[in-house]
Amino acid sequence: MTLPLPPQSRWTRGKRLARGLVRAGVLALAWAGISGCGGGYTEAAPAAGPGDPAHPTIVSLNPCTDAILAEVTGPGQLLAISGYSHDAQSTSMDLDRARRYRAVSGTVEEVAAIGPKVVVASSFLPPATASALADLGFRVVKIPIAPDLDAARDQIRELAGLAGHPELGRRLIGRIDGALARAAPPRGAAAVPALVWESAGLVAGDDTLIVDMMEHTGFTNAASARGLSQADFLPLEEVLADPPRVVFAVGNPLAEEDRMLHHPALASLSRMKRFPLDRSILWCGGPTIPRAIDALARARRELDRQDVAARTARVR
Repeated sequence: MTLPLPPQSRWTRGKRLARGLVRAGVLALAWAGISGCGGGYTEAAPAAGPGDPAHPTIVSLNPCTDAILAEVTGPGQLLAISGYSHDAQSTSMDLDRARRYRAVSGTVEEVAAIGPKVVVASSFLPPATASALADLGFRVVKIPIAPDLDAARDQIRELAGLAGHPELGRRLIGRIDGALARAAPPRGAAAVPALVWESAGLVAGDDTLIVDMMEHTGFTNAASARGLSQADFLPLEEVLADPPRVVFAVGNPLAEEDRMLHHPALASLSRMKRFPLDRSILWCGGPTIPRAIDALARARRELDRQDVAARTARVR
C-alpha cells in the first residue's frame, strides 16, 4: 500500500517537478504549439501574445474567475479556463461560451504546456502548486470568494486591470449596478424574511454574496435570525415548525437530498412561498450577479403580487 506523502514532501516534489519541466524545455515547446492547439475565445481580432505586457495571456483555474475573465479579457488573451466551467452542474457562465475555451484540470504540467503569463486561481490553490508555478516564472494571482457586492466589484476591477482592460470591468460593473437599480424595492417597504436552503439542508449565512444581494432586493436573511451561520444545517422539522415567509430552494439534481426541498409537508405551509434558485448563481461574482439579482427581484414581485391578490380577496 502506498502511503500519501506529507505536505512537505508534496511541496518538495512540486518544486522538483517545476525544475524538471524547465530543464525539459516544456515552455519552449508550449509556445511553439499554442497556435495549433486552439484555446481562448475566438473572435475576428488580433490575439494577445507573450510580447504584450499590457495585456498578458491568462489561464484561469477557478469557475468564478473563469466567468469574470471571459468578460474582461480581449480576444485570444484568456488561453484556458477550469474544467468546472465545462460542466453544466458547476459552471458559472454560459455553457456554450465556456466551451469556446480550452479547459484544464489545474495541474502544473497543463499550465506549463499552455504557457500563459498569469495564472489566476482561488485562495484554495495548494501551496505546492502555487510554488511550482512561480518557479516556472508564472505570475500567480489568488482571488478569494467575494463576501458581498463591494468585494465583487473590487474583484472585477482587479481582474480587468490585470488583463489591461479596465473599461471592460467598468462595463460589467455597470451591468451589476443597472440590475440593482431595477430590483430596488419601493422606499419604505418592509424586508421579507427569506431562507436560502440548499440540498442536504444547508443554509446561507450572513457575510455571503447571495445574502447581500437578498438584502438589496427586499429580503432579510431568516437563517441569521435563527442563529445559523454559513453552511449550517437546518432540518426539515424546524422549517415546518417555524416557516419563513420565503424559501429559496437551491437544489442539486444529482443529490437525493433534494427530496427534502420538495417534501410534500412543505406544500401545507400556505403562507410560506418557495422559489427555485439556480445554484450556479449563488456564490460567484461577476456576470452571475445580474442574473441572481433579477431572479431575486422576480421572486419579490411575485410575492408582492400574491399579497395584493390575497388582500383583495379578503376585502371582497
